[in-house]
Amino acid sequence: MPLDKNQMAKRIARELQHGYYVNLGIGIPTLVANYVPEGIDVVFQSENGILGMGPFPYEGEEDADLINAGKQTVTLLDGASIFDSATSFAMIRGQHVQLTVLGAMEITDQGDIANWKIPGKMVKGMGGAMDLVARAENIIVCMLHTNKAGESKLLKECTLPLTGVKCVKKVVTDLGVFDITPEGFKLLERAPGVSVDEIKAKTEGRLVVEGEIPEMVI
Repeated sequence: MPLDKNQMAKRIARELQHGYYVNLGIGIPTLVANYVPEGIDVVFQSENGILGMGPFPYEGEEDADLINAGKQTVTLLDGASIFDSATSFAMIRGQHVQLTVLGAMEITDQGDIANWKIPGKMVKGMGGAMDLVARAENIIVCMLHTNKAGESKLLKECTLPLTGVKCVKKVVTDLGVFDITPEGFKLLERAPGVSVDEIKAKTEGRLVVEGEIPEMVI
């Protein structure tokens, strides 16, 4: 069966490495903070000005003054710091964030990403994603494999306005895990119970399948 959003976040958390500074985009990526593996020490950064962001608070323990870039209430770990957004973006633009996890509406087999605007729909702004994709050392996208109509969101070319070009390194969807390679989406793992044929049928972009593809361990 396809992964749910928590399983997707848990799988992405396995990509974290000790000592990383990590930025989590809004939506499913924020859940990654709840699944940091034992023995791994990472520092989560929010572009609205937090370093040392912790998991979501328990119900009843929310502090309305502590929010992430998606306006969700968060917690702070011991030693966390709060600062203005200019300092935060200086950190991002100075390449001091090792990993960024973003959601996306579309992505191409070359690593192009569209995640900030659907023409004709009101948006509050492009957020920090354009700075993040331009400067982060490593970018992982977390997204559903298809849209509500069942059409692939892993494409040859994006139809929506681009956020960044040839910048994404890896994609985790509800169906599988993919590296972005010069040959296209390289399938590394498939969700439990999901077949390679189903992934092929739901991937418009170039798909590379080599040998037996293992089931994901969640």
